[in-house]
Amino acid sequence: MTSKRKPYNTYTREFKIEAVRLMDESGRSASELAMELGVRRNQLYKWKEQLSTKGGEAFPNKRGRPVKEQQSELTTLKQENNQLREEVDILKKAAAYFARELK
Repeated sequence: MTSKRKPYNTYTREFKIEAVRLMDESGRSASELAMELGVRRNQLYKWKEQLSTKGGEAFPNKRGRPVKEQQSELTTLKQENNQLREEVDILKKAAAYFARELK
């Protein structure tokens, strides 16, 4: 059985910009700042790179990841297909278990 992963943390555009500013201006190490902000160190570097390459167009969404409506239909259908396959596997195992009980 697969375990559910933790949902992604999402951060506002302002939070990301402020985190990059603190990383540049505070003089503290990225690891120290990341622990204080509750994010991964490499995430800070990723935000910094996005801000330097895209400038004002970085972080276009208010929140981090795109919402379900913005995902492509193909991605949504693949997720649904995977979930249905898991459910079918569970039902097959349950049917086999109960079939053994009847014999």
